[in-house]
Amino acid sequence: MANDIETRVEALKRSEDLPTHVAIIMDGNGRWAKKRRLPRLAGHRAGREPVRTCVRTCAKIGISYLTLYTFSIENWARPGAEVSGLMHFLDDTLRGEYLELNDNGVQLRVMGRTDMLPKRTRGVLQETMDKLSGNDRLVLTLALSYGGRAEIVDASRRIAADAVAGRVEPSALDEKSFRNYLYDPSVPDPDLLVRTSGELRVSNFMLWQIAYSEIYVTDVLWPDFGEAELVGAIESYQKRDRRYGLSD
Repeated sequence: MANDIETRVEALKRSEDLPTHVAIIMDGNGRWAKKRRLPRLAGHRAGREPVRTCVRTCAKIGISYLTLYTFSIENWARPGAEVSGLMHFLDDTLRGEYLELNDNGVQLRVMGRTDMLPKRTRGVLQETMDKLSGNDRLVLTLALSYGGRAEIVDASRRIAADAVAGRVEPSALDEKSFRNYLYDPSVPDPDLLVRTSGELRVSNFMLWQIAYSEIYVTDVLWPDFGEAELVGAIESYQKRDRRYGLSD
């Protein structure tokens, strides 16, 4: 089995139709823990290994951008103990994974309403991003305190402010110029959106950017998502005929 996945990875490394940007809705940590009669935070901790696997594999086969839906703006409504535990876990993960990320040539970015994050977490994030800023093999973006509708609202507010200040003419606004007001306009739209746990919804994730993304849904819960599952998603993408709304 190991040889099979190694062969498939090598084939992807040689292929010319890889997605440039893979985005993942990492879902199922809570259900994974519940099935094992463990606390929810145990599921989040178990989800650390699939993140490591996806980063390694994307860097290895030549994918340029990986975006992970890490903590949604709606997640703030979860019990305080769980939210606090998640923030501490994020801090520990960033510190613990720095060398691995650096070895894989990863540049770290973040998008979302990050001002809502604890001061400590913002500091660890900024420190890690600064340390990894010179890397260029893979851009890893963590969507933190993120919501797709919130991103569009925040972009609209910035446009309105620029219009009042005379820096932008509303009648000249188009999709290209609107994009410049998103959290990180330098990152291309996802070619492939992967969702784990079998749920058939996009959960307020990158609503502007996924207009023409290919969507791949797997029943596998996030803590069980391994290299074979990621490779399978990319292989499925390579079989798609992307027409961007054009006729056959």
